[in-house]
Amino acid sequence: MIHVVKRKEMPLGKAMAVRIGIIVLALVVCGVITAIATGLNPIDVYATMIQGSFGSPRKAWILAQEVALLLCVSLALTPAFRMKFWNLGGEGQVLAGGLASAACMILLGDKMPNAALIAVMFLASVAAGALWAAIPAFFKAKFNTNETLFTLMMNYVATQLVAYFVIVWENPKGSGTIGIINQSSEAGWLPVVGGNKYVLIVILVALLTAGMFVYLNYSKQGYELSVVGESPSTARYVGIKVDRVIVRTLLISGAVCGFAGMLLVAGSAHTLSTTIAAGRGFTAVMVAWLAKFNPLIMVGSSALLEFMGHGAGEIATTYGLNQSFGDILTGIILFFIIGTEFFITYRIVFSRKTKQIGEEQGDV
Repeated sequence: MIHVVKRKEMPLGKAMAVRIGIIVLALVVCGVITAIATGLNPIDVYATMIQGSFGSPRKAWILAQEVALLLCVSLALTPAFRMKFWNLGGEGQVLAGGLASAACMILLGDKMPNAALIAVMFLASVAAGALWAAIPAFFKAKFNTNETLFTLMMNYVATQLVAYFVIVWENPKGSGTIGIINQSSEAGWLPVVGGNKYVLIVILVALLTAGMFVYLNYSKQGYELSVVGESPSTARYVGIKVDRVIVRTLLISGAVCGFAGMLLVAGSAHTLSTTIAAGRGFTAVMVAWLAKFNPLIMVGSSALLEFMGHGAGEIATTYGLNQSFGDILTGIILFFIIGTEFFITYRIVFSRKTKQIGEEQGDV
């Protein structure tokens, strides 16, 4: 008989050593596959991946901004995940926030000062994201609907809603795209800090990370959502209003996703499309899970995934390889990392009970 048994918590130092060792092993395996499949020197390939992410100050800042945007969506999903509400609607909630920001930029761009416009955009995007998350939260709290399917379906609704308004606001007409919003006036664009347009997003998400860590670990609401996640029955027994906690937590989750949508529209892309979220709502699930829903560790997991994504694109360009080859290497490394997390949390026990019973029956 084979049993999977949960381990006692592994010491942090030992767990980190195991993770580092597995990543090294994954790199070795990827190196062997690269040498066999392409004939390239694996060390040169890895050097190219590093060059693609850190080869110039601009590349490094672009990577930092992409890490911050992915981290922002991951932070948004974390409160819901800690409560064991499987919010897979991050993509739609980001789109809802981005749509609200784009609407403010287009409709109010020439009607108020930029500082006031950005404040209105913030409120609108946060409210839109919160509303988009509140709908499945309400039905979960009142009717115990399946939140996984509900939030997934909300993604498709948000995508079609954005597609509709892209056609309404298309510029030029017939192009099927909005183009750069307020390109001449830059109304609604986030300000440049220190002469670098990437800095402000990184700073805002860093502050959000610290705030989310404190909220989840040191606030009453963070404690309540953890109790609800462990056992709704226990939460009700100790006087926690479970329905209220579910709705409140999803409002926070959606609001932060909406904020991420604003950062994408106002601080990064300066436009709106159905693909502006770029799958971050789904990638963020992996980021949060790898970090075990710890906001500080999410910084590292976000950086790892973005680094591999940028590196995969760089080796495809440099060596003329199909983009899929870089994605294969990324997938292998993630496979090793995910497998490691399983074996850090659980252990496999081989039981000899069945064999002993068989021998006793044979003796009889």
